Amino acid sequence: MRPGDGAEPIRVMLVDDQILMREGLRKLLEIEPGIEIAATAGGGQEALAWLAGAVAGERPQVVLVDARMPGMDGVELVARLRAEFPGLAPVILTTFDDEDYIFGGLRAGAKGYLLKDTPPDELVAAIRRAARGETVLGGAASERLVALLRGAPAPSITRALQEPPGGLSEREYEIALLIGAGAANREIARRLHITEGTAKNHISSCLRKLGLRDRTQLAVWVSRHAPPLNGAT
Repeated sequence: MRPGDGAEPIRVMLVDDQILMREGLRKLLEIEPGIEIAATAGGGQEALAWLAGAVAGERPQVVLVDARMPGMDGVELVARLRAEFPGLAPVILTTFDDEDYIFGGLRAGAKGYLLKDTPPDELVAAIRRAARGETVLGGAASERLVALLRGAPAPSITRALQEPPGGLSEREYEIALLIGAGAANREIARRLHITEGTAKNHISSCLRKLGLRDRTQLAVWVSRHAPPLNGAT
């Protein structure tokens, strides 16, 4: 079974330099069925040292990481976790909604970005989703991501598509660009003169070829890999 499906509890590690926040989160989560607090740490180095000394069965599946900590901030810790412990799912949980932290964290490999005012039930649901390998974005992070992507001109069909990255076909790449600009399936179908069913099939093909799980990850991929747009339609 997958984590959170009723078999083994989801093991969570909390990394936060504020002890009251860390202990509050621990008490909040340890009463949730199906969630177990594997460890807590007051900073990045402490977290890495604990993980290095733990056996595989003791390590967490999800690591909740504060963004701003002394010595090693959350973005650097996420990058270290992804490099040294690739099986873990780091999720940034912070009070800061700065773009540098949001996009820096996602580029570093964070599986999610949440603010500390997230309601407890939503936090628990996000932990379960992250344990399953899904990307979880809170409202503030989602709004910043959409604002960034919408700030660029809409993809033009006359755009020069030399060699689409990631092994995508030209049509798949066009659709990926439209998703990156925030287009829904209906808008994609209208602009490309195809059916919504065809658009969905192309999106599924994009996700499969790129090894992504959902539209959010595809939009992030576009923001990282797409060259500047030539113009709007």
